[in-house]
Parts: sequence; structure tokens; C-alpha cells
Amino acid sequence: MDFDTLIIGAGAAGLICAAQAPGKCLVIDHAKAAGEKIRISGGGRCNFTNLYASAENYISSNPHFAKSALARYTQWDFIDWVARSGIAYHEKTLGQLFCDTSAKEIVAMLLKGVAEAGGQVELNTSVQSVNAIEAGYAIQLNGAQGSRSVTARNLVVACGGKPIPKMGATDFALRLAQQFGIPLTQTYAGLVPFTFSGAQQEAFKSISGVSAPALLQTNGTAFEEAVLFTHRGLSGPAALQVSSYWAPGDLLTLRLLSEEGLRQAVRDAKQTEGRKSPSSILARLLPARLVPLVLHDLTLPERIADLTAAQLDRLTERLTQWQLTPAGTEGYRTAEVMVGGVDTAALSSKTMMAKTQPGLFFIGECVDVTGWLGGYNFQWAWSSGWVAGQSIKVGL
Repeated sequence: MDFDTLIIGAGAAGLICAAQAPGKCLVIDHAKAAGEKIRISGGGRCNFTNLYASAENYISSNPHFAKSALARYTQWDFIDWVARSGIAYHEKTLGQLFCDTSAKEIVAMLLKGVAEAGGQVELNTSVQSVNAIEAGYAIQLNGAQGSRSVTARNLVVACGGKPIPKMGATDFALRLAQQFGIPLTQTYAGLVPFTFSGAQQEAFKSISGVSAPALLQTNGTAFEEAVLFTHRGLSGPAALQVSSYWAPGDLLTLRLLSEEGLRQAVRDAKQTEGRKSPSSILARLLPARLVPLVLHDLTLPERIADLTAAQLDRLTERLTQWQLTPAGTEGYRTAEVMVGGVDTAALSSKTMMAKTQPGLFFIGECVDVTGWLGGYNFQWAWSSGWVAGQSIKVGL
């Protein structure tokens, strides 16, 4: 064999796997630089993990699958590596850890780990074909060294999913799985903004750029973070989180204020500022530009003192249970992740190797394990890549 291990994909999962893999290892990627998604993530500062990462923060057809990898290589293990590498970091919010200076430091740390393990990284190189041979794989490559065939005892598929095609993302990992008879689960764009149509889109367009703290819910799953109104629909952390649980036709329920807080504010205003308009009172509780949009089809009196119980009930329903039906999402063009992928039933949770295809591993985003927003997907890449690297066998 030319190599003990060939890894397709020089991203987060592929690089940490190569830093662990024994023997002669080659990482190939069709991009011109390694770790490109790491570099652009988190506004260029890379939200590299989350202090609270656990299996509960992931979507999968088998919610237990991720437990083994996440337990064997935890967020604390990666944080320790970051600290030992002299990379300064900080917690931003909700356990999210970011580099103080640049995501490039994480890429450099990973590449140093690959080099120290004796691995090679070959960029501007694409895979033309993969075939199983006796005790390994023959991979046809095309790149800077021209077209050539190499052999490897182990093959690790770490080339991600479909999001952000302009960066070169493809469904290659899924097609390769199918080639070897490995089943897939349904895939769709996750952590992605919602789009609306018609009057609702026009309304949101009129307040594009306005954000507010909110609770957004769909299908029994809710997230309490900021929402951002855009010229096409709804974005912000809460919307991105909920999008991974949404299906076309499903309702969103938006809570902009708590019922108790709203009713108390109205009671207080009636007693002390009865002549003021409902909109002026609400402008203290919500972004001013948002208030007319929320109230546009509600018939309210000019004075807050004249607000009836029935009108308050309708106002409360609008501000605590605003029902919205998106037309769709922005899709893979802007999605941060692909939900679904290589069926976990076909993989070993302890090694990430295919049960029916010895020496073939799938790690990172291409697997049907999708994290929440906030560093969880990077942690899955570190954990799944690490356990695969630790599980690779060399020699006879």
C-alpha cells in the first residue's frame, strides 16, 4: 500500500483524524487551503467548541450514537489542546468559545498536529474514483501532481456535506457511501434563515435589520435567543436553531414578550400614563420599528387607558404566540450545516468505521449527527475525527 490511511477532506474532522492516525497518512482536499470553513467560521474567530456540549445538543435518527465519541474526546480535551498551543480564547455567550484573535490559529494548530504525526496534506487535489481492492482501497486522484492512482489500507471520508457550494461543498461523501451500499438518511439544510412570501415578506422587508430577543418554536422544540428580521424573512440565532427542526408547511410560533411582563406593563401604564397610546408603551418593550408591524391588523384604542380586556387578550396572543408560516429556507446556499447524512446504523459508534466495509470510515458533517448553533458541530468534528484516528489499524 502507498499509504496506511488516506483522508478525503482537510477540514476540521479530517485534520484532527490525521493528527491521530498512525503510520503513513495522506490528507487530500480539492480546496487551495486547508480548513477553509474553520477560517471563515465565527466571523473569522472560530466558535471552536461549547462548554456544554453533550449528546442532547445533536439531531440524529439515533440520538444515542454520538454519546461514545463525545465522551471519549470531550470539549475539555480540545480546549486543553488549544490552551497548550498558546491560543487565547474567550466565552462569548451560552458556553460558546471563540479565538481572541483569528480562526487561522486553530487551522495552524491542526496542521502542526498532522505534521507531528508524520502526515501529509495535499491540496488542489480531487478524487476521481474509489475502488475496493484486496485489504484496502485504490483511489484515483487528479491534482498538482497530475492524474495518479494511490492505494491505502484505510479510507476516511471527511469531506463534509452540501452547505455553501460556492466554497466547493458537494455531496461526494454521500455518493461514496451509496457506492459501497451504505444507507443514507434524508438530508436538508439546517442552521439556515427562513424565507417568507407575499405580504409577510414585504412586512419583514420594511423592518430589515431589526433584531429582538425572542422565543421561537416549531414542532415542540423552542430556542430563546435573538431573532433578526431580514429583507427575505427571519434569521438570527433563534431562527437558525429552529430551522434544523422545521419541515416545509410547519408553523413557527414567535414569542416577543412574556405574557406576565406584557400584562404588568399594560396595568402600570393604565394607572400612570393612561393618555399614552398602546404603541408608545410597547415601544419601550420592543424595538420601535417592530411595533407598527406587530400591531398593524389589531384594532386598538388611541389611549392605553381605553384598552379593553378582549383587546388586551388579542394583543397578548400576538406578542406571545405570533403564528408564522415560512415559504421555505435559504437552503444550502447559506446553511451552516447539512442535517442527515450517512446512516449511523451502518457505522460503529466507537470507531466510525462502516460495519460492512472494513477500513472505510465516515466522520464529521457527512454523518447523520447535526449539532446546534454555538460550536457543537465543531465538537462533533473533533470527537468523531479523534475516535476514527485512534481506531485506525496499520500493518497486517
